[in-house]
Amino acid sequence: PESEVFEITDFTTASEWERFISKIEEVLNDWKLIGISSGRPLEKGIFTTGTWEEKSDEISFADFKFSVTHHYLVQEPSDKDGKEELGEDALPLPMQDLLCMNNDFPPRAHCLVRWYGLREFVVIAPAANNDAVVSESKCNLLLSSISIALGNTGCQVPLFVQIHHKWRRMYVGECQGPGVRTDFEMVHLRKVPSQYTHLSGLLDIFKTKIGCPLTPLPPVSIAIRLTFVLQDWQQYFWPQQPPDMDALVGGEVGGLEFGKLPFGACEDPISELHLATTWPHLAEGIIVDNDVYSDLDPLQAPQWSVRVRKADNPQCLLGDFLTEFFKLCRRKESTDEILGRSAFDEEGKEVADITHALSKLTEPAPVPIPKLSVTNMVHSAKKKIRKHRGVDESPLNNDVLNTVLLFLFPDAADKLADVFENRASTSAGNNPPPENEDYNLFSYFKSAPSDSLTYKLALCLCMINFYHGGVKGVAHLWQEFVLEMRYRWENNYLIPGLANGSPDLRCCLLHQKLQMLNCCIERKKARDEGKRGSVSDRSPAGASGDGAKGGDHSGDNPDKEKEFGKSWESWSDSEEEFFECLSDTEDLKGNGQENGKKGAKEPVNLKPEGRLHPHGKLMLLHPGEPLYVPITQEPAPMTEDLLEEQSEVLAKLGTSAEGAHLRARMQSACLLSDMESFKAANPGCCLEDFVRWYSPRDYIEEEVVDEKGNKVIRGQLSARMKIPSNMWVEAWETAKPVPARRQKRLFDDTREAEKVLHYLAVQKPADLARHLLPCIIHAAVLKVKEEEALEDISSVKKIIKQIISHSSKVLRFPSPEDKKLEEIIAQIMSVEAIIARARSLKAKFGVEKCENEEEKEDLQRFVNSLLEQPEVSVLGAGRGPAGSIIHKLFVNTQRVPAVPPLEEELRRSGSQEERRQGLQSEFPPPTGREVILRTSVPRPAPYSKALPQRMYSVLTREDFRLAGAFSADTTFF
Repeated sequence: PESEVFEITDFTTASEWERFISKIEEVLNDWKLIGISSGRPLEKGIFTTGTWEEKSDEISFADFKFSVTHHYLVQEPSDKDGKEELGEDALPLPMQDLLCMNNDFPPRAHCLVRWYGLREFVVIAPAANNDAVVSESKCNLLLSSISIALGNTGCQVPLFVQIHHKWRRMYVGECQGPGVRTDFEMVHLRKVPSQYTHLSGLLDIFKTKIGCPLTPLPPVSIAIRLTFVLQDWQQYFWPQQPPDMDALVGGEVGGLEFGKLPFGACEDPISELHLATTWPHLAEGIIVDNDVYSDLDPLQAPQWSVRVRKADNPQCLLGDFLTEFFKLCRRKESTDEILGRSAFDEEGKEVADITHALSKLTEPAPVPIPKLSVTNMVHSAKKKIRKHRGVDESPLNNDVLNTVLLFLFPDAADKLADVFENRASTSAGNNPPPENEDYNLFSYFKSAPSDSLTYKLALCLCMINFYHGGVKGVAHLWQEFVLEMRYRWENNYLIPGLANGSPDLRCCLLHQKLQMLNCCIERKKARDEGKRGSVSDRSPAGASGDGAKGGDHSGDNPDKEKEFGKSWESWSDSEEEFFECLSDTEDLKGNGQENGKKGAKEPVNLKPEGRLHPHGKLMLLHPGEPLYVPITQEPAPMTEDLLEEQSEVLAKLGTSAEGAHLRARMQSACLLSDMESFKAANPGCCLEDFVRWYSPRDYIEEEVVDEKGNKVIRGQLSARMKIPSNMWVEAWETAKPVPARRQKRLFDDTREAEKVLHYLAVQKPADLARHLLPCIIHAAVLKVKEEEALEDISSVKKIIKQIISHSSKVLRFPSPEDKKLEEIIAQIMSVEAIIARARSLKAKFGVEKCENEEEKEDLQRFVNSLLEQPEVSVLGAGRGPAGSIIHKLFVNTQRVPAVPPLEEELRRSGSQEERRQGLQSEFPPPTGREVILRTSVPRPAPYSKALPQRMYSVLTREDFRLAGAFSADTTFF
């Protein structure tokens, strides 16, 4: 039947083992590792300076997964001619690399590179971390597999198999070439056999293993490296003391004061110094090193190199400050929950209306003024807390609180209100020049300028969070801060440390809110002063004119003397809309009648009001009188959340005709106000007059010839102004001649101020921390920059640039992700650790004490390269300036325990190593000994080709490893 399937059974790759071999071959084919490997001899140090890359694949043997990884040094492609020069009998590249001496002890490389000096190899290892090939038969099976795969493909890249547990780093492998083969073998022991702790023992193993049939053996070339570790910096206590907290109140202690972030590590960030003394090229027989005597004196070694081991995550002050402050962002409690029962709501009732809650806040408390000069800061919050709790339980003690408040509000120290007022007006303007790049960082980070109140507040909260009562201290200081804001609003005191004018949208929202409050205080102050002025002898017109000019900061549109409304005391809190029109017109009538008695020339209704100054150039079209620029209301300042709200409302109105009209009405509130002011200042004016002043481009003038043939200039409104039911025309018709001071306020400072104060009062410590985190990151970056400038480390400069660009991307958005913020903090901490390490090394190498300028520069370079490179060679080895310092460090460490009885004991019980080296030398016994033995001999028969043999041995206290590569001629075997 048709449904039968015709099957072909392929018997060519029958067993799992053969499939495994064919998979290895496939991978080698895919990676183009087939055929002759060619390349130039390795240059000196290329293993460290060059780039290593790797690619991986997965294959399986039955259901056991292996990962295959190709490690290789990236090299420029060699010339084509090179390949032709290679004779048929040329050795494969890996075998040539075994004898190359240019890269003997690379500081950073794969272990197989260190042991065998290979530039490329393939490793097959169990894919899962906990899997291991332990049984001998499995190991042999894998070895056979790679041997067959290499033979089948003609691949000349060495192939290794990882056996035993991963942590043992045990590899066996093979490399094949035309008629030659190298076997890579390994021994790994915990306990070191005593006959192999010295060179003569290792030479014996090597020679036995080679089993060379020639009688005078070709000479063996030897490279030795001894590593000494210095852990004990006894003569250097770590200079940075943790700051003394009790003394903090008095200002500065341990380099720490309010408004400054601390910096530096609390412990030594460098834990160990490793000195490697190397004899790169010794011939056998030149040097004696056996169990009785050793020629290897580190001071005589021709090469010295040093590496430092960094302490893992050293505790650093700036990093701790940042992390603790960041933890605040995750707290859930509100200020009231933290400080016990609400200080804002004494009876604990639900308060339906903000105004009531806020009026409670401001009830005058009969408090005796403390003797301290901070008289304006009456700690009413603390009194209320005390009512509900024990007397002295407030989180911040008085001294700390007063210090912080004085730091935030330096003007509060002056008891005299007038001095206070003068200073308040100038205190905002002390900004450094705006072209300063560091100063302008706030616009990248959306924080606040580094001389502003918000920035100082962030630093104080950060310090209080760390040292003075954590989240409770933060809540307490914030409560005092909000009370101070209310006190200033009610008493017309400007807030210091904020730039004048509308809220700066480049700053964080909290900073904008404080600027908004300042705008409100400024308007209210102007209004109250204006009220006082109009009560005095001057006429109202005079008052408005002079007052406006006097109080004006910004040119045409004074924001001070908008309206001379009722004084503050006469407002009632329940008034929602502040129409001052009624009472003010009555005032005016009164004033007008007085004027009449004094012989006023004009009837009241035509009298121009609210003039700022004559325009100068323009005349009114119809009466032909000079056109006066009116005193206008400034548009209301906005913070970004208000702008968002407004745009949402406008967007919700939709696109219908009615919605569009309503939107236009809402947006033209400012236009209407300006029209009314203009009409009041210029009686008898028309819309054209207004347009000429307000929007000159909408009034088109052209030369025309009249009936008499004279050229005259005629003007007319632009096309958009002539559209029927145009917004401007409508507004002009509805506008009444009302001077700015009697109009409904565009900017209702009372309501806006209450909104801001409420906003501040309901902030939880976590919200506060989120608002101020950009300021803290800004401060930390400035601190790190300042500290780096003292050290001048090029790598740190790069990282700081990265931090700035990373932060400016993250902090630009309203609520950045925690993970990204943590990354920024981690970057800042890493920079702090690098700078601390640089300082630690400077102290240890005595860079500052060095008299000779050249030597000092050399040492400075040496210290900088120690930070940036994995291993640094010492110029002049043990006899150079750095070498002699290192020598001293070791000598001093050796001297300390040198007590005679102990020495005797050592002599009796010490290991051979110590007896052989420890007492005669000024160095401790080496922590690690590495030896590389190389030779080229014929194997396995005297008539075979001479091939490279190599053995690497490393010996540490609890580890002994031999890694051998032994080549044999396979032509007749």
